[in-house]
Amino acid sequence: MANVTKRGKSYLIRVSDGVGVDGHQIIHSRTWKPEPGMTERQVEKELNRQVVLFEEACRQNRVGDGSIKFEKFAGQWYKEYVVPNLRERTRARYEQLQKRTFQAIGHLRLDRITPRHVQSFINNLSEPGVNERTGGGLSPKTVRHYLSYISGVMDYAVKMGMIPDNPCRNVTAPKMDKMEIDCYSLEEAAHFLKLLEQEPLKYQAFFQLAIFGGFRRGELLGLEWKDIDFDTCLVSIRRTSQYTKAKGVYTDTTKTESSKRCLKMPDVVMQTLRKYRLEQNKERLQVGDQWHNMDRVFTRWNGLPMHPNTTYLFLERFCTRHDMRRVNVHSFRHLNASLLIGEGTDIRTVSAALGHSQTSTTLNIYAHTLAEAQASAAESIADKITAKIASGNDF
Repeated sequence: MANVTKRGKSYLIRVSDGVGVDGHQIIHSRTWKPEPGMTERQVEKELNRQVVLFEEACRQNRVGDGSIKFEKFAGQWYKEYVVPNLRERTRARYEQLQKRTFQAIGHLRLDRITPRHVQSFINNLSEPGVNERTGGGLSPKTVRHYLSYISGVMDYAVKMGMIPDNPCRNVTAPKMDKMEIDCYSLEEAAHFLKLLEQEPLKYQAFFQLAIFGGFRRGELLGLEWKDIDFDTCLVSIRRTSQYTKAKGVYTDTTKTESSKRCLKMPDVVMQTLRKYRLEQNKERLQVGDQWHNMDRVFTRWNGLPMHPNTTYLFLERFCTRHDMRRVNVHSFRHLNASLLIGEGTDIRTVSAALGHSQTSTTLNIYAHTLAEAQASAAESIADKITAKIASGNDF
């Protein structure tokens, strides 16, 4: 039921919309001012129409619970949506984003947060001094994480009927420069594998699988011996091994359902894995009761899953010792994809091998590599046709 109060030349329309989550009555209000020259009858008629329109708008938008503060509702969203639906690493990232976000807009009511509020916060994150480690601004990728976090909260509020729309939809995110894929050439990869033969079998097996399988680091560290079929040379991806500061090393599901896949490995990889398994069995006997029998392929000295940073640190030291160009562990996945594309493998097969849920993901990431492969193929066709013409033979 609406309540109308005359204030000077304008009218205050107030509509009650039940009780909010904090137990307080929800009141919406708006002010209407008659156009100059309107008669009393016209004013009365238009005022009644404005009251009806406002009541209908309140019912349709269901914005009553929007009086809750952003920080409080973000906590509810985290508990109701994030915890049961999102992965551990995503949850950990959202927890890291809370402090700055709450300082900026946590005190504001959901229904009073405007695109300008969010835009100002997003712009501030790129300013010098915000990044305490470097003294500069946050990277565009990190800023986009903040915007995604706020938008997730606001989207949930819209779904719950608490606000009519998400103000983040009108916010401009910082542009991200297209990162060029940095990976070894075929010659560099061959040199890397040759030098790797002098390293522990554990690292030989890890990086051979990374190069020939294109697996993600978490997928490799999540491998168990039962995932490796030595008779058929098949390696199956069924889980990942991840790390967060709060939880430590833990086992998680694959990134997507499509990431669960089975790939055939060349004999050289299987031979290394056989040698490594024998070596690991000897280590297990030496350790005795201290060994944790978790069946993991890549482990610490006592059988526990390897920390994700271990392979990164090894690679860094390896490149330094041999004066090789430094790359990261993930670059071997890019190397695998680039070699497949260069060999003319169709994009669906490449996408399936990499465990992408959609071929569009593969196309977006490897657009430049695909363009180079296409150009090379076109040159090859041109050379063949030119040679055919020069020979004088009929087509």
